[in-house]
Amino acid sequence: MRPFYHLATATMKTLLTALTRWEVHGKRNVPRKGPLIVVSNHLTIVDPPLLGASIPRVVNFMAKEELYRTWFSRTVVEAYRAFPVHRGRLDRGAFREALNRLQNNLVVGMFPEGQRSSDQKLQSPQFGAALLALRAGAPLLPVGISGTERIKGLRFILHRPRVEVNIGPVFSLEPPDKRKLTREKLVQDSERIMGKIALQLPEQYRGHYGSGRVEGGDGS
Repeated sequence: MRPFYHLATATMKTLLTALTRWEVHGKRNVPRKGPLIVVSNHLTIVDPPLLGASIPRVVNFMAKEELYRTWFSRTVVEAYRAFPVHRGRLDRGAFREALNRLQNNLVVGMFPEGQRSSDQKLQSPQFGAALLALRAGAPLLPVGISGTERIKGLRFILHRPRVEVNIGPVFSLEPPDKRKLTREKLVQDSERIMGKIALQLPEQYRGHYGSGRVEGGDGS
């Protein structure tokens, strides 16, 4: 399956270069090896292959379960090294699969908001990314995507919209005291993740994580 991933990524790079003004900043922040959780905002369906083209490691994404209902889309997402997740609840099977891939020193890609933003602004997070990072002890790589909301229809080709991917420094979450993980800590850590993502975004994309809330990247 990996040859397909590299072929798809190369094709995506070609399309991005030809049809948009694509820029990636901060590639030096991507660790060359070891487990890693990529966390990003989510604007459009373009975002997963965009991140695959922008990050110099193979990214294993969680894909919504609906994409596995037809033969064609299932074949594509699996060849892209994705695995299914049921949205709106804790999917233990998807969590175990993500944990297994991290334990094998792979990269897992997640969108903590759990869905695409309808107004391009950061939404409140779900707990999955924080829970996975704490259980796996894996570092997180915050990424901010801007401009993919302009890739729609065919007219965008005439304008070559600017698409930016900003990759921030890796960070880790502190393990819970006495190995007891509380809801309060999950909320705090999830907000910290969103604050780190917000730091990689232009102000107009940050939503209520804007201005002073993202100082220091702790979302508070």
